[in-house]
Amino acid sequence: MNEAAQTIAEMIRHRLDLLTPTERKAALVLLGNYPVPGLQTVAQFAKQAMVSNPTILRLIAKLGFSAYADFQRCLRGELEARLRSPLTKEIPVSPTSVGETADFISTYWRSVMAAMEASLKGLSVAEFEGAVALLSDNRRPVMILGGRLSTSLATQLYLHLRELRSDVQLINGQTASWAEYLLDVTPAHTLIVFDIRRYQEDIIRFGQEAVRRGARLILVTDEWLSPLAAVARQVLAVRTAVNSHWDSFAPVSSVVEAIIAQISTDRWRAVRERVEELEGIRRNVTL
Repeated sequence: MNEAAQTIAEMIRHRLDLLTPTERKAALVLLGNYPVPGLQTVAQFAKQAMVSNPTILRLIAKLGFSAYADFQRCLRGELEARLRSPLTKEIPVSPTSVGETADFISTYWRSVMAAMEASLKGLSVAEFEGAVALLSDNRRPVMILGGRLSTSLATQLYLHLRELRSDVQLINGQTASWAEYLLDVTPAHTLIVFDIRRYQEDIIRFGQEAVRRGARLILVTDEWLSPLAAVARQVLAVRTAVNSHWDSFAPVSSVVEAIIAQISTDRWRAVRERVEELEGIRRNVTL
């Protein structure tokens, strides 16, 4: 599969508003256990989504597929890419232009820049602005959660956001203690989750339970979309595949920086007053 191509999951997220209620129902079933329902027969997929067979065929037609077999072929390629680990990931060869060096850092840097550009093209401005609006609202406490590796991105957002506003909490510690965080979740809460491919089941269950309790979920993920995309209010999907056995967090980190920059710009007077007060406290308590 060409990892720069738009995934079916992305197509669905970008077209949800254009689908009929029954098509949307089937699309959300697919996203909720992606891509398993689509790998079944039309009849099985339709039964699981509780819609008709023609609804499934109309859905895949709206996604640009003329045949269900083509749709499934694409899903199987995505499934293979989605499950890749550093041990199985294929490293694409980046072409070198005439006169350019072929050293590793230059080749790798170009692949990161390509992922950044593809991420920008795929991001929905409306989804980004919706996420910023939720995170800017001081009436809504914010909880932030990341996975085994993406916790570094969650921490990056937390350390910035807590300087801009109050009531920001980073969920950490052992999974067994996460129920205590969920105990306090109300419909007033905003939860932002970082979940990248080889998605974590504990992260998914936490997000689903938070939504059941009324929280509004912002999902930051990759082009294959965490299963949480089916219940998220906003989805910020970026490209992470680069010229390495490891995925790049640079595009995700840039989204975090953009969120902080937008909130700071939109609420600069309040942010400035808060940061000035914070700097004064630091001067008083720092030896």
